[in-house]
Amino acid sequence: MAQTSHCMTIADDDPRYEELRSFINSHENKNGIAMTALQEAQNLFGYLPLEVHKFISKETGVPIAELYGVTTFYSQFNTEPRGKHQIQICMGTACYVKGAQKVLDKVSETLGVGVGMTTPDQLFTVNAARCLGCCGLSPVMMIDDEVYANLADVSEIPAILDRYREKAQ
Repeated sequence: MAQTSHCMTIADDDPRYEELRSFINSHENKNGIAMTALQEAQNLFGYLPLEVHKFISKETGVPIAELYGVTTFYSQFNTEPRGKHQIQICMGTACYVKGAQKVLDKVSETLGVGVGMTTPDQLFTVNAARCLGCCGLSPVMMIDDEVYANLADVSEIPAILDRYREKAQ
């Protein structure tokens, strides 16, 4: 499965830039401005594309390379848009032994995207998790805060995903 980038851009006149500028100005001369500015930008934009990094760099004087280093080091930051619904497939030992790979494969096949990717319609982002703490219910998948347990029969997965698609319309 090929990796794709959504290559979306955020317009220069987007009002969120002004909100971010105000936030940065209110934190002027404080230590750790790179981290706090990136966190606020992530909250405002949902992800941190290059143009947001450039804006933060210009406003704070922190080099883009340093900002990008922070962004790529911490898993809380995303450089690509995330889906409305976050899918987590547990790949912990109990889930893996009971068929988690089949669950992950079925989700990827149904949505047409791999781990760490977002569907083109921005509805789903697929992630593999180390453990979701539901070992007795394995294999497990979470969509947002909803747990789907005992998914050894992967034929149920397309119907589960369809329910989220229907709600989105």
